[in-house]
Amino acid sequence: MIFCNIPFTNHSKSPTKLKKQKSLFPHLPDLQSSLVTRILYTIPTLDRSGAEKQLTLLASALPREQFDIHVATLTRNGPYLDNLRAAGIEVTCLHKHWKLDPFTCWRLKQLIRKFQPDIIHSWMFTANFYARLAVSKKTTANRPVVVVSERCVDLWKGSDRHWIDRQLISRTDRLLANSEAVARFYREQGYQDKQVTVIPNGIEIPIDSDPSESVSDREQLLKELDYPSGTKLICYVGRLAKQKRVQDVVWAFQMLRQLNTNCGLLIIGDGAERIKLEELAAHFGCDHLIRFLGHQKDPSRYLQHADCFWLASEYEGMSNSIMEAMAAGLPVVASNIPANAELVDDGVTGYLAPLGDSPAYVQFTQEILTTPELAASMGAAGQEKMKSHFGLSPMIDRHVRLYEELTR
Repeated sequence: MIFCNIPFTNHSKSPTKLKKQKSLFPHLPDLQSSLVTRILYTIPTLDRSGAEKQLTLLASALPREQFDIHVATLTRNGPYLDNLRAAGIEVTCLHKHWKLDPFTCWRLKQLIRKFQPDIIHSWMFTANFYARLAVSKKTTANRPVVVVSERCVDLWKGSDRHWIDRQLISRTDRLLANSEAVARFYREQGYQDKQVTVIPNGIEIPIDSDPSESVSDREQLLKELDYPSGTKLICYVGRLAKQKRVQDVVWAFQMLRQLNTNCGLLIIGDGAERIKLEELAAHFGCDHLIRFLGHQKDPSRYLQHADCFWLASEYEGMSNSIMEAMAAGLPVVASNIPANAELVDDGVTGYLAPLGDSPAYVQFTQEILTTPELAASMGAAGQEKMKSHFGLSPMIDRHVRLYEELTR
């Protein structure tokens, strides 16, 4: 940490040192005076997960006549690298090897000196940590504006990480939260109200399909999944991690199938809990009705043909999977935690179940599956809410306004 705070001397007049610096990042364009705002995004990886998807959607959609974008990953790239490159965005991997890696901080400092961003916008704890160490304190001239993005009510963080966060508040110009629940959590950690801005996640709204084609597509999907015609599909999308409490989903499905024999469960995603979940399904004797589909680049096909969406998470920031399910017109049954309650209007777009209460999932879902009018009403209400409040365009516009405010 001490190493990362050593100030760099000005090498702008040293051709030798400038040449060496350029060799570190040869793909970066030469700097030139411009009215364009330069933004450097930093994030641990480009793995297929919620924050990474939001960064990719945002960076790819910002107007190029107004913003020059560069992305730095700390540890490695990932599946979203191709999306960013397709959008013409340069990506640099800093190759972090250790939990506390001074060389990563040094490489990030070098990238900052070369790219000279007006704004550094980091995403999630580790990137927020390194980004704030790599910049000078607020009193330094020509210092970039530092925006840290927190995407979850981070109950997993220990007291040591919260202490680190608090020590770096003075180096933070703005904390960006994706829900009011996340904003409240970080205000309680010591951030001032004026430091915190809420911008909800944005999603791409699917185009309405022809109803006749939808029926045939659904039957084809059921056939591919080896389900009988007419099977009711429950869908979960997300990481298979302890935070997500997917075991509650399996428990609930085991009970639901006692009431509704023509149902199946789609579990889309992967993670450390997968083997345990497969074993749990086998233990209950319902593994033949559950499909573990792993990561899906585009889960929309499954969502469009499902009958209900489940999420049982212990904590969230703002669930992309709930938003995508609602955008697809699915009723949602989700755990009653603050972040989920911001998305799901209980009794209107779905139901909120007490955390860990699998029987409640069964009760609510059985009502949805046996009352087509209710399912249609909830699906339509959820879809309208996503279109009016959580589309991709509003999310982009809010970021543009924030960046303009911070660089005035």
